[in-house]
Amino acid sequence: MIYCVIPPELEADLFERLVDHYKDNPNVTVMVDRRDGPDRRQRRSAGEFEDKRQLRDRRRARPTGSFPPTDVPNGEPTEH
Repeated sequence: MIYCVIPPELEADLFERLVDHYKDNPNVTVMVDRRDGPDRRQRRSAGEFEDKRQLRDRRRARPTGSFPPTDVPNGEPTEH
């Protein structure tokens, strides 16, 4: 999905033209940015969130044990 977001100040000029331009493409949605109010992405220090944030390794643990040897008998390489 592709979103074509138009700022509110250009809605009168662009919205209808872009909707008409992309009418045959179902993967494109034209919309007007209606967000209002203060920006919630204010930069805060990392220390402020340190006690709330958890970092962990999400990879699966390796199996215990060892793997059998992979040497070829007679030491000759095999063709694939």
